Amino acid sequence: MLYGLFFGIYVIATIALYHILVVNFHQYFGRWPSTVIFLAVGLGCVWLSFKAPNQGTSMFWGYTAFLNLWSIKEVSDHSKRVLAEINADSGEA
Repeated sequence: MLYGLFFGIYVIATIALYHILVVNFHQYFGRWPSTVIFLAVGLGCVWLSFKAPNQGTSMFWGYTAFLNLWSIKEVSDHSKRVLAEINADSGEA
């Protein structure tokens, strides 16, 4: 039915939201606390995916799990970008 369309909208919305979350979590909590937060939420979603009563719910939790686990890499990349920006700014002065 319309489950695929709704899931597609959910995917686009969460990707946009997580770009903002990665930057804000890194800014307010730092690299390692952000990594721990995304890891804990990701592993929790993996567990929920295994415990889901049906395939649709399992797909929802599985996607959310990998979105959170991928955000760990994005936090690391963002940290490197911030350091490079700081080094570039200090070289201009």
